[in-house]
Amino acid sequence: MGTLIFHIILVSIFLKAELKTKDKIENEEAVVLDFTATEEKKDEPVEEEKKSQKSDAASDLSQRNGNNTGSNLAVNDAAKKDKFFDASYRHDVEEAENLVSNVNKQLSKKPVAVKKFEMPEATTEGKDRESIKNVVYSGKSNIHYFLENRFHLRLPIPVYLAKGGGTITVDIQVNRSGEVIKAEARAANNINDPMLPEYATQAAERTLFNEEPKAPAIQRGTITYQFVAQ
Repeated sequence: MGTLIFHIILVSIFLKAELKTKDKIENEEAVVLDFTATEEKKDEPVEEEKKSQKSDAASDLSQRNGNNTGSNLAVNDAAKKDKFFDASYRHDVEEAENLVSNVNKQLSKKPVAVKKFEMPEATTEGKDRESIKNVVYSGKSNIHYFLENRFHLRLPIPVYLAKGGGTITVDIQVNRSGEVIKAEARAANNINDPMLPEYATQAAERTLFNEEPKAPAIQRGTITYQFVAQ
């Protein structure tokens, strides 16, 4: 009997203890672990760091631009204040404009036509072919020509026109009819009268040689004019 009573008391003690434990569990609040907030907090410093880096880069760029602008302004201000620089630049521009204007004026001018000068002529009319020489004298001056197997029919003499002396050689091209189709004076040194080449060229162009059907279509030769100062 005593044993039964002891077991009943023990069971009742266990039941009371179990009821107290359940009450504690029911009264306790549920604890929720929020891991998303922790991750967001970890990301915030990274974003703030990026924003800080961008702001630093922008400030550095603006500072550089400010320095460059300052240096450019300094150069421009120096150029504006430098009166010698402005005057020299304007002077160069004016000279260039004047040069262009003068060149345009010269190009717009028409070349002056050189008149044909009257000249006495040596002719071989009525002479025997064998007696005709290729050297014609006129006072102290002379004319000498070379055109193989050809002789002159008409040879203008320009030496009377010259005030200064000198020797001019003219290259000629002659057709079969004896006409000079091209005459070009060679460059000459120590010529005091600049008109001598013109006199010689005109005289050569008017020269007429004998007709020769067997001659080349274009035969080349020379005429040399020895001018004596008057």
